[in-house]
Amino acid sequence: SPLASPQETLMGKYGEDAKLIYELQDQGGELLALRYDLTVPFARYLAMNKIANMKRYHVAKVYRRDNPATTRGRYREFYQCDFDIAGQFDPMIPDAECLKIVHEILSDLQLGDFLIKVNDRRILNGVFAVCGIPESKFITTCSTVDKLDKMPWEEVRSEMVGEKGLSPEAADHIGEYVQLHGGLDLIERLLQDPKLSQNKLAKEGLGDMKLLFEYLTLFGITGKISFDLSLARGLDYYTGVIFEAVLLQQENDHVEESVSVG
Repeated sequence: SPLASPQETLMGKYGEDAKLIYELQDQGGELLALRYDLTVPFARYLAMNKIANMKRYHVAKVYRRDNPATTRGRYREFYQCDFDIAGQFDPMIPDAECLKIVHEILSDLQLGDFLIKVNDRRILNGVFAVCGIPESKFITTCSTVDKLDKMPWEEVRSEMVGEKGLSPEAADHIGEYVQLHGGLDLIERLLQDPKLSQNKLAKEGLGDMKLLFEYLTLFGITGKISFDLSLARGLDYYTGVIFEAVLLQQENDHVEESVSVG
């Protein structure tokens, strides 16, 4: 994929992270942007070349206008590895394959004990809906929930109420859901939840999550997988299953470190 793309191609895809995109201007005055990740340029390549099915991996540099001096593990230039499956398939089969590959890679790299958190944006949007959040605030609320791995719930709740304009009651209701994590048992319990079971998006997402865990059980990797409702991923292009692999805390380390996301 190209190192730089037309600016309008990248804008509107990354939510609040769009402020981290490097913006350029070529000699002809066209506004460009350095690639923020390898996913959006890949989607653009598929669309431009009318490619319907493709499986590939890609290792290349990406660029982010971040502040590495104040944020642990953040860089302005770094390598990213993408594995993508594009096309029409039976539900959850490509997602299960991606998670199996992440599990294999992290096991072989022997970086330490790890956990792969999974969620679905449809479930989150369903949670927001049953908590009385207007659809116009779903994405910005999602970006705040995404900070739960770095901030305690009290601070996340404060941002929801003070900065995002949610009512304290709605924030507390969201907190009852997004602090849950588990496996198939939790999925089954939420499928019986009186409110979520009446929400179309949440019901679809939970049904697919149950199917995904059934595939992961066949792969024998559910011991390293956690269904985590706090996982939000702030990027706007996520619409279904999302996941993030983290290295678990070492004895003297109090921060989980993300090593894989999707």
